[in-house]
Amino acid sequence: MAVTEGFEPSVRFHAHLFSRQVPSAARTRHRGIDYYIMSTEGSTRAIVAALLANVGIAITKFIAAAFSGSASMFAEGIHSLADSGNQILLIIGGKRAKRDATAMHPFGYGRSRYIYAFMVSIVLFSIGGLFSIIEGINKLQHPHELEMVWLPLVVLGAAIIMEGLSLRTAIIEANHIRHGQGWIEFIRHAKSPELPVILLEDFAALVGLVLAFGGVGLTVVTHDPIWDAFGTLAIGLLLVLVAVILGRETSSLLVGEGANAGDTAKIGGALAGSAGVSSVIHMKTLYLGPDELMVAAKIGVNASASAQEIAQTIDSAEEAIRAAVPAARVIYLEPDIAREG
Repeated sequence: MAVTEGFEPSVRFHAHLFSRQVPSAARTRHRGIDYYIMSTEGSTRAIVAALLANVGIAITKFIAAAFSGSASMFAEGIHSLADSGNQILLIIGGKRAKRDATAMHPFGYGRSRYIYAFMVSIVLFSIGGLFSIIEGINKLQHPHELEMVWLPLVVLGAAIIMEGLSLRTAIIEANHIRHGQGWIEFIRHAKSPELPVILLEDFAALVGLVLAFGGVGLTVVTHDPIWDAFGTLAIGLLLVLVAVILGRETSSLLVGEGANAGDTAKIGGALAGSAGVSSVIHMKTLYLGPDELMVAAKIGVNASASAQEIAQTIDSAEEAIRAAVPAARVIYLEPDIAREG
């Protein structure tokens, strides 16, 4: 069967648009529900693990910063506090995405998860990154000796262990759905934003803790508090970098991304291989949410086919698409008569 992109036939079937829309993944019993649950349960576990770790870590960091006067320790406390707020945002986004579709939002609220993931990048940039940079500059201009230096080192060591466990949970959950993709590819192309966000946050947290430990450690060894200030600045720059990466990737999801090349080929093959479909004239896909793909296509049919035969062709084509790509829940197929010239 031929797939002709952008071909406009000269003879048209009546301009009827055939569509089938499976209810939202959060409330349907269509087989796609299994796909939704599998992709969101892992994200939820990773978010909760990160939230619990960050709340506990933030409290201990602020206590250590108060007693030691370490700017790196204080910056790390702000970092953990921002991360805790971010995880709450992701949980809220997940809850709001499950709301029923309305007349004003007929395709549901799946993109709420993208919106709240984008808010995470803003929080990380402003509260985490910029605040740490300002704090580091202030300590460069007004350095002071650290007190009770053993306390921040102990807290940072314990925090490294807790953050490592949180990152391990996120890695385990991501391994269930990345299907052999490299980590950079997974973060760049994942349609579900939560796990990439948690992975980047936890990785940045571990690197930030190492930077803070190095800043405090060098301050202890050299008796020069400027290293503590440098550690604070490095943490701030790290958070800004991660925030920019998150903002770039989630903004792409907000604008609207189609299916990847593999799924597009599967959908095209399913259509072209359906009985009664002579060609796929053109096709577009768009993710309405992380687990809900919309497919719109114009398909060529036999000029002598009856309305009943065309309806049967549409039904079989939809079944073939959903069998090939379960995330395809909203499907619009327009029958047409394809002619050359």
